[in-house]
Amino acid sequence: MTETTHAVQILTEQAGYLVGVAARAPSLHNTQPWRFTVSGDAIELRADVSRQLRMDPGGREMIISCGAALYGLRLAMRSLGYRPEVELLRGPDGERPLARVRLGQAARMTSGERKMLTAVPHRHTHRGPFEVGPLPVGLLARLRDDVRAEGATLTDIDPGPVRDQLIALVAASGRDQDRDPWVRAETRQWSRGAGRPDRDGVPAHTFPATPSHEAGSLPQRDFDLGRGLGSLPADGPAAPVTAVLFTPGDSEEDWLRAGQALHRLLLHAATHWVFARLNTQPLENVATRALIRDHLGLPGAPQMLLALGVSRTARATARRPAADVIGP
Repeated sequence: MTETTHAVQILTEQAGYLVGVAARAPSLHNTQPWRFTVSGDAIELRADVSRQLRMDPGGREMIISCGAALYGLRLAMRSLGYRPEVELLRGPDGERPLARVRLGQAARMTSGERKMLTAVPHRHTHRGPFEVGPLPVGLLARLRDDVRAEGATLTDIDPGPVRDQLIALVAASGRDQDRDPWVRAETRQWSRGAGRPDRDGVPAHTFPATPSHEAGSLPQRDFDLGRGLGSLPADGPAAPVTAVLFTPGDSEEDWLRAGQALHRLLLHAATHWVFARLNTQPLENVATRALIRDHLGLPGAPQMLLALGVSRTARATARRPAADVIGP
């Protein structure tokens, strides 16, 4: 049996498992905007543009979400004992592949990677209060290393005037979006009440019924919209770390790298019961993104604002089955 034939057999037999791990990635409003195709000795990743949101007209957040799924696919391949070979693809917009991933050389999974794989089921976006206290000693530095290894940068924002002004920018952006009927309608469409059987969207157990007003924290998006659906407490101790993830440029390749970096740091953090509150709302406006970049003095493009803290919760958000995201 040739190496190519062997790879085809493995990918055919393990496609459901590989895509199932990849599909646990974070995505804007849990839209899960990805599709996978098993093509010979490779798995191709595409954006599912039918799930692109109006609040993301350029597709930046959709592609970041796909980048996160790409990292999940890479990690799943590592669990089979192979190094993934990733080819990022370029071409006309639409349903073209974003990336092609093949099985590379055989290599045993490291203990750190195995811990991250174990964290995949309980890794989630955390919109409730964090525990009092700092992150585990040395973890933030290791998360910075994770992000750097994926071609991005993670910078924490210390308490003080810079963070206060950032909070003000985020709050103003949120108020503008909350007044936009299209944004409100889309948020309503992708947020779910308790007991709904949907396998996508943001369920009520993952957001509070009223917006948070934690002092010193980035304001969160209001998923409840006055419906009284949310079941999380609204306020609590401020997150010990507020950070920004940025990339050198702002191309589609940068967005894919940002997504891989984001998922890698989130999984590593989750192995220590550290979770992130992701804040994408202010970065959806081009002018606000530029203001945030300039305000923070970033030598690149901000792709994600996030707060990190400890929480002993493990109720993950539902995902569509692998069969629903595998196709031609």
